[in-house]
Amino acid sequence: MPDPWILRYEGFDPAEEGLREALCAVGNGYLVTRGAAPEAVADGVHYPGTYLAGCYHRAASTVAGRTVTNEDLVNGPNWLPLTFRTPGGDWFTGPPAEQTLELDLRRGVLTRTALVVDGRGRRTRLVQRRFASQARPHLVALESTFTAENWSGPLEVRSALDGVVANTGVARYRGLNAHHLVPTAQGADEGVPYWVEVAATGSPLRIALAARTEARPEALAVERECGRGRAAEVLMLHLSRGRPVTVEKVVALHTSHDPAAGAPAAASRRLAAGAGSFTELLAEHEQRWAELWRRCRVEADFDGAGPLHLALFHLLQTCSEHSVGLDVGIPARGLHGEAYRGHVFWDELFVLRLLDLRFPELARSVLRYRHRRLDAARQAAREAGFRGAMYPWQSASDGREESQRLHLNPLSGRWLPDHSHLQRHVGSAVAYNVWKYYESTGDLEFLSSAGAEMILEIARYWSSAAVFDHDRGRWSIRGVIGPDEYHDAYPGAERPGLDDNAYTNVLASWVLARARDALRALPGHRRGELRELLALDDPELDRWEEVGRGLHIPFHEGVLSQFDGYEHLAELDWAAYRRRYPDLRRLDRILEAEGDTVNRYKASKQADALMLWYLFSAREVRDLLRRLGHPAPHDLFRRTTGYYLRRTAHGSTLSSVVHAWVLTRADRRASWRYFRDALVADLRDSQHGTTAEGIHLGAMAGAVDLLQRCYTGLEVREDGLRLDPHLPSALGRLELELCYREHRGVVITVDRRAVTVALRADGHGTVRIHCRGTTAVVGPGETRILPL
Repeated sequence: MPDPWILRYEGFDPAEEGLREALCAVGNGYLVTRGAAPEAVADGVHYPGTYLAGCYHRAASTVAGRTVTNEDLVNGPNWLPLTFRTPGGDWFTGPPAEQTLELDLRRGVLTRTALVVDGRGRRTRLVQRRFASQARPHLVALESTFTAENWSGPLEVRSALDGVVANTGVARYRGLNAHHLVPTAQGADEGVPYWVEVAATGSPLRIALAARTEARPEALAVERECGRGRAAEVLMLHLSRGRPVTVEKVVALHTSHDPAAGAPAAASRRLAAGAGSFTELLAEHEQRWAELWRRCRVEADFDGAGPLHLALFHLLQTCSEHSVGLDVGIPARGLHGEAYRGHVFWDELFVLRLLDLRFPELARSVLRYRHRRLDAARQAAREAGFRGAMYPWQSASDGREESQRLHLNPLSGRWLPDHSHLQRHVGSAVAYNVWKYYESTGDLEFLSSAGAEMILEIARYWSSAAVFDHDRGRWSIRGVIGPDEYHDAYPGAERPGLDDNAYTNVLASWVLARARDALRALPGHRRGELRELLALDDPELDRWEEVGRGLHIPFHEGVLSQFDGYEHLAELDWAAYRRRYPDLRRLDRILEAEGDTVNRYKASKQADALMLWYLFSAREVRDLLRRLGHPAPHDLFRRTTGYYLRRTAHGSTLSSVVHAWVLTRADRRASWRYFRDALVADLRDSQHGTTAEGIHLGAMAGAVDLLQRCYTGLEVREDGLRLDPHLPSALGRLELELCYREHRGVVITVDRRAVTVALRADGHGTVRIHCRGTTAVVGPGETRILPL
């Protein structure tokens, strides 16, 4: 990206079209529309898609003789369709003779410049601009300017809304039921916006679109078309050689989920009729983006500013102020495609640290999504025979477990059992996110009304899931899967799951300790109310303390074991497999296709035990292990890191984020290499085709957070900010503007010589800064320099 604010693609490449459509998507937190050409249809090359936050639908399919039910983020009605022709000719369906795409990240505008040459050699220059308004989230707009280069005459332009859509964007899902929406009504009466409404089958969900199309100069004639699930307007224009003619299309979208909107069809028609011009809407939109970029300021003197801006851009398109009132989580693949069915995983663990310090109101909204599904997590725990709250590995509309029970290995063509729902550590991630948000914001109201209740119920689950092993004299958590995901059972075992995953057990111990801290942080009356509400007595708290200090943590060869019995697995011949397969990221699929299983080998998809050093400092990890009764020598980190690095396939974009973080103190050059890999993972489509199905939002946010917290050594604590910078050699200076507690605009600058902290003059109170043994207090309008 030569211009760090412009993502540019030249020409048309069918093999890259899906990638470009995902990366050139425009959105505003309420919806995201992929960067497909307006004349395109879903044809295996193009995939138009518009995804509205929280709009899920459940459908049944038959797989391998079994009926399975999946809930998907639905592909909404297509608002983009716009094509043209000379009278009597064929409608333009692409591709153009020439094309340039430019996504302006600063302004949130996608511009397409194309040359169309018809069968008679007539050359028409086409410039199209589109955006999804960050100022008015229910509005999207498309401007198309036509210039005849070597001819003059009439031109027909057809602008449409298409409600006949399906979820067919992921090839491996195409054997499943892809039909979620059915048209219910449409209209194209003269003098009012044309519109389409669809409904989800057997669901109250309704989505409506209404469009207003205008031409400059005015069209010679206008005709309306209306059919089942479709409505259109055909404008007859006159083009004179060299003189541009512009068509504006402004579209309003509403769903039955929208608060205070009324019926979606009526709301959309009203909004489209009263909306301003393209130019007026664009000015509002650009102003809002300018405000967002001020709050996301990251200045770093390296050549990766473009991918950095792209990562922040897509985060703000997925999660914005317009998401706050919608009861939505953060889908792992954004709102950019259909991979993982638009579900919410643990990826928010990598996103919320960024939001805590930039947009705490958005972080709070995401945590509210989890709290609203607390009862569903309680129900899941009861059904599994436990107490407390057992959060699902995959969540969508109502908080039930959405993980599939079968998955397809495209290398072997076999449908296999899927045990990923056993990743119970997701509950600890929820508790961790709650506590870190509280540390960053001091939001006692949230902790009192929602946060503490979640932490306590997750702690209760871990206490009830632990069983006492009399032979060891320790507590054990059995039948789970860790973050690695490759290993889901012991070799030859009849039941899925593993025992005493180190990451799971240490996090469970941490949650059990934080539960007591959360109680202590509450005002006395609320503490009593909550204990009464949850029937939480002293004996139960004593059990939490016992379990939290007595969980079994396995070790072997002087390193932290990924799980109990890991040392008995076979070593994989990595060199031989690398010679046979250029890409080992999906080693699990390769081995299964060979009739083998990754469960037999010491091989990980991504960081598992090493995740502990991602979430906690080395000192905190030592304290956690010592609390559990283990000596945790100082070389444990070095030995454990080296051991697992040699045995990791990096089958997830998150793996680069974690390894960049944990290697900061051990090998800064390697850390920087992993950081660069994470930062450009989607731009380079490092997972070989998966970005076309949706961006990897956790890796994008995690890469930015490496600059924000990792290389600055920033730790957020109740008593202030701790800084211990470790800048890689390729990075000479960082400047960030963050939120901390009641302060907006805490400016932190780090270079080789010093840390500088400044507060805006309009702030309240002081901030305590700790840096390598030095403590300073910074007040409003003050600047403190701490030499390194």
